[in-house]
Amino acid sequence: MDNDVWDLVTLPKGAKPIGCKWIFKTKRDSKGNVERFKARLVAKGFTQKEGIDYKETFSPVSSKDSFRIIMALVAHFDLELHQMDVKTAFLNGDIDEMIYMRKPEGFVS
Repeated sequence: MDNDVWDLVTLPKGAKPIGCKWIFKTKRDSKGNVERFKARLVAKGFTQKEGIDYKETFSPVSSKDSFRIIMALVAHFDLELHQMDVKTAFLNGDIDEMIYMRKPEGFVS
């Protein structure tokens, strides 16, 4: 609530909330020592219904074949290649409609 990401409201009549769950990860260094703990609250995607914004998701994934072709072109034409990592989590997008989510288990209001 401090980040203005969500508000706790009463569910309007006729609205169907989507479920959510916590995802916990432990980040480790190269020696296996714990660097930090991460937690993320995510919507349960299996509650989507086909035909209602169902095919509007996008997850860019490169294949091994694409990688090999690019590497072959770089080697053949003696090009310089730079690599970058793009985080594609949809964190700060604007939403045009109201989305209602159930409170996570154990949430105290």
